[in-house]
Amino acid sequence: MPHATQHMDVATAELDSALRGGPFHVALRAAIAARGLPLQRVQHHLSRYGVKVGVTSLSYWQQGARRPQRPESLRAVRALEEILQLPEESLIRLLAEAEEHPADQRPAARSYRAHVEASGVLERLLAELDHPSPDGGMHTLGHHERIRIGARRELAGRESHHIVRAHCEGVDRFVAVHHGDPGCAPARMTVHALENCRTGRVRTHHDTGVLVTELLFDTRLRAGDTYLFRYGVEDGTAGVSREYVRGFGGAGGQYALQVRFDAAALPVRCHRFTQHSPAAPRGGRQELVLSGQHHSVHLVEPRVRSGMLGIGWDWE
Repeated sequence: MPHATQHMDVATAELDSALRGGPFHVALRAAIAARGLPLQRVQHHLSRYGVKVGVTSLSYWQQGARRPQRPESLRAVRALEEILQLPEESLIRLLAEAEEHPADQRPAARSYRAHVEASGVLERLLAELDHPSPDGGMHTLGHHERIRIGARRELAGRESHHIVRAHCEGVDRFVAVHHGDPGCAPARMTVHALENCRTGRVRTHHDTGVLVTELLFDTRLRAGDTYLFRYGVEDGTAGVSREYVRGFGGAGGQYALQVRFDAAALPVRCHRFTQHSPAAPRGGRQELVLSGQHHSVHLVEPRVRSGMLGIGWDWE
């Protein structure tokens, strides 16, 4: 079996390299790949060690979307070192090194979006809805998002107000994508068509926390026509939220992002940031001051460029 042996040698070499240089999530992913274990089997092995960790959490750990931090999670990491036949303290050491990095150099808490897209999940969901083109036949002239953070510090929901111009004939819908926070349950989310649209088909994918929905317009647009529509997503299905990020595939119109916090759960600091890609370091950090009466912060980008924009906050 020369091909199997060659594959094993490559996987082992990648694991050795990852264990030496990290980061943690790359080493964990390489270790699981080298042992050829599905995540369900890894979870089963952990349960035999008396450690309970969900398959979704394991997936986020190896994607870099989340890092193990709680005592139970650290117990799981030590058990993983045995299950995956790794040197003692090898994964724990990489975790400790990650904690020493400046916050802006760490993987984004929502950087799993990149893995969602790379995995083909989003592409498959869009194909199920016969998504016509990357921009849906429209240019965005303006997009205003309002994010609500609830009393449990969770992403309670968001509302989007779009102003678009059709560049194709017969445009009659928009396909909206909502990325929940790690651990969310897309099947329990609800979509509300608020103005000049109605809800069409909805598709969800639990492991990646993605919801995709059609918003059907009240008319068919001709090339050059402008249109305004508004919709909302009720979420509230995940744990503590720490940031909201919006990615842009190319240049566009104005983008405004507002994050409003429940009076019972106010952050100690807020900031805006930019990022060229999910794998790139963050830049453009600027502190944002929470407004008094409405407990909100915002950013406005007059003309967006390719990349990512976001607002992050610290709870303590």
